Amino acid sequence: MPTAKNLFASVLTYAAPSSNYRGESEENRTVLQKISKIGAEHTVISPESMRNALREMLSGWGLPMNRRRLHDAEQLAVEFKEFPNANKYADDFLFGFMVADKGAIKQHPKQPSKRDSVLRMNMAVALSPYRFDATFHQSPLNGGESPWKNASSSALLHREVAYTAYQYPFALALGDCLETTSGKQWVLSLLRAIGQLSQVAGGHARSFYEMAPRSVVARLTPGLVAGFDTYGFTESGDFPELARLSAHDLPASEFWVGGEIVRKMLPEQRKHLEAAKAHLFENPQTLLEGMGAAGFSEA
Repeated sequence: MPTAKNLFASVLTYAAPSSNYRGESEENRTVLQKISKIGAEHTVISPESMRNALREMLSGWGLPMNRRRLHDAEQLAVEFKEFPNANKYADDFLFGFMVADKGAIKQHPKQPSKRDSVLRMNMAVALSPYRFDATFHQSPLNGGESPWKNASSSALLHREVAYTAYQYPFALALGDCLETTSGKQWVLSLLRAIGQLSQVAGGHARSFYEMAPRSVVARLTPGLVAGFDTYGFTESGDFPELARLSAHDLPASEFWVGGEIVRKMLPEQRKHLEAAKAHLFENPQTLLEGMGAAGFSEA
């Protein structure tokens, strides 16, 4: 029986102005969350925010989902239909869960109270350092006969913004995705959703920023680690680690490369990679769907 494959992928987005994934505000200044990288601050977007967007997309496509957001609550809140069940609900299967309510656990002694996520993701990190850019916006007073007022006067809003692309890695152990009857189909839908990822990080009322792939570098392998730099995209959108695809280092036949990085590839490099049996796609969405199908056919 063939060994189940593991999928490791690095995704690069297009660059655009972003004010997504904000932190605590300082008076009227909306602060972007950042980490330090090579001595400079880079804005980040959490894997939790991307997973939430994927959950909403899969729900919109009609997959059976246990959890839903309560948008009319006074705080961040969700509602579950029933005790988690990874055999019944796609979100419980794909994203995992943890129940800490001892009373609920006692009422469901035959069902697991926690489960790891099938999908592993890491933080999306900006390619370009944060340049201390900001914009100012005037929030008007609700005057006259308005039935509600947020403040007694107009306010000047100060918002940090970055013009950058982001890169983020994700991983799937395809063997784990066959634990339940619907697992394969749910994971194929998940890969399709990653190819169309948007509405991430809560800033969409003011900021449209797509997290869908501009380029993808992925590896389908029986190995347990990616073996390449999963944050390997440069500011120009290149991926230098592709030079390692050779008979003496990384097997080209395990790699799937797609999107702008292929469309911009020099003819001699493309010919070399195709001869080495790397899988090249000009469209990253086609790559993700094809890679998922190939991974399960070999499992």
